Amino acid sequence: MGDYVSLRGKLRSVGLTDPGKVREHNEDAIAWDGEIGLFVLADGMGGYNAGEVASGIAVKTIMNLVRESYEVQELAGQDKASGLSRPAIILRDAIARANKIIHQTAKTQPQCEGMGTTVVTALFYDNRIIVAHVGDSRLYRLRGERFEQVTMDHSLLQELVDRGFYTPEEAQRVTNKNYVTRALGVEPVVEVEIREEPVQRGDCYVLCSDGLSDMIEDEDIHLTISTFGTNLDTVSKQLVQLANDNGGRDNISVLLAEVTETFPAKKGILDRILGWFG
Repeated sequence: MGDYVSLRGKLRSVGLTDPGKVREHNEDAIAWDGEIGLFVLADGMGGYNAGEVASGIAVKTIMNLVRESYEVQELAGQDKASGLSRPAIILRDAIARANKIIHQTAKTQPQCEGMGTTVVTALFYDNRIIVAHVGDSRLYRLRGERFEQVTMDHSLLQELVDRGFYTPEEAQRVTNKNYVTRALGVEPVVEVEIREEPVQRGDCYVLCSDGLSDMIEDEDIHLTISTFGTNLDTVSKQLVQLANDNGGRDNISVLLAEVTETFPAKKGILDRILGWFG
């Protein structure tokens, strides 16, 4: 086995996905593994069947590759060239591999032509969260009273906001928000945005598809977690219900993870020896 610390009892987590009020099929896919602290959410596109194929491939590939890597690798240390930790590189490479498989499938299966998927992932390791995403599925964090969006959408609308064409408030009211500028499976290679941040006990993280974030204001997501915070199952059901009450125009998916205990990584032998001289 590798040197990861089991996160059982360190995180509380729940996930829920719903087709919404308008779509016949659910092209979202979610999965999580509380033992290694991995959360994956994908929002497929490409129409009947193809979207759910793309999101399904993304979630299965990322979950399987990260699990396999964790079982065989020493996870301590950092890659000097990228500045990323080894778990971050494992996650980034798993997403890149999923992109290749989806792209290859879209090219070789006529019914899957043009399919793609967004993805947002979170990996908890050594009192940190590694967030990697492609597209406009999001990750939010509630820390104390402060609720904020951690990821920035890879979308045309976000680019227009960045360039000053819209204020963030005006962007909330734009009807066509869903043109993504980056997705898995569209090109042979994809740029994965990745960041690592320290976590604190009590942090609550929300991963969601745009079927949730387009239907509910950020303040209402915040209010829902604050109101039902002790019961993540109720929070997830309430968020999906709110999105459906507001129209449910797309598939709705949410993953919630709350940090209940800290989880420092095991020290390797080299770390321990260096610690003697610290």
